[in-house]
Amino acid sequence: MSSAQEVSDVVYGFAEEQDFQQVRSICRSDDLNGLDYMAAAFHRWLQEPGRLVFIAKMNDRVVALESSLQVDGGQTVILQGFRVVPDLRGSGIGGALQRHVTDYIRRHYPQVSVVRLSRGDRPSPQSLAKYRLVAKEAIVSLCCETADLGPFVAELRSRLPCPAGRPPPAPLILSQQQAETLILSDHVITNLLPNKTIINDWEPLKPVEANLEVLRRRGLTWIVDREFEPTAISLCTTPYAVPYRHDAQHFNINIFGRSLASVCAVFLAQLEALLPRLQGYQIFYTYVDHAVWPGLQQICHNNSNVSFFQGFSEELILERDL
Repeated sequence: MSSAQEVSDVVYGFAEEQDFQQVRSICRSDDLNGLDYMAAAFHRWLQEPGRLVFIAKMNDRVVALESSLQVDGGQTVILQGFRVVPDLRGSGIGGALQRHVTDYIRRHYPQVSVVRLSRGDRPSPQSLAKYRLVAKEAIVSLCCETADLGPFVAELRSRLPCPAGRPPPAPLILSQQQAETLILSDHVITNLLPNKTIINDWEPLKPVEANLEVLRRRGLTWIVDREFEPTAISLCTTPYAVPYRHDAQHFNINIFGRSLASVCAVFLAQLEALLPRLQGYQIFYTYVDHAVWPGLQQICHNNSNVSFFQGFSEELILERDL
């Protein structure tokens, strides 16, 4: 069958609960480094306000998926979860689904003017030419048995950098109200957020009131290095199961700030806050400013059986006009 025939035989629609098993099978076990989040996200996505989960089917088989989430008060859509079944990659089906999604949004949501997405796979110059680069973060990725995480935190804490020659104040876990007030403050927006963008688990949001509800749904843990005019603010996702190993969990920590000492302090505080509810094997990504990455990467070398999951990688936030 030719690519043109394959695309013409596709039926587009919205995902439903009964599609779950087929959607799970779209990804191979080694896709996304074994960290496919679809099993954890799918049911939540179907219920989430402002999100549409599009699928493409051939002969009643789900062959591709992409979701859109309206943010920024309805002016922007974030595209997430793009998938094509392994045996049809390169056939044009993925591109056809993406065009269908774009056309649908244009027809039904004329107030949407911008499409935004995150990429972590070093897109080609041709692909990048279609978008504007909004922001980017560097990633420190680590993995370990849960039992080794406590000793890792203790080891790193014993050698935290102290620029002023004395230990910094203990980081602070914020209430939801404190976090929302702080993330919209001029100080954080101007001095800490990358290009004035809140990035949470590959979801880039403008720091506006309308996006606070999106952040509330995520069950995030917010930690700062100090309560007033912090030099680092961090948010951490709830851990979720991934196919890398039968007992593997994954979580993401986004840290905004350019002070290595402050970034390290909130990084360790996030891990300490998570420890009581972790079990099994942990794979965690920490997203930081590129200027901070070398220092954090170096500090994370340890004798506590915590390994680097991969080398240098980054997340790019891209957008284009609809």
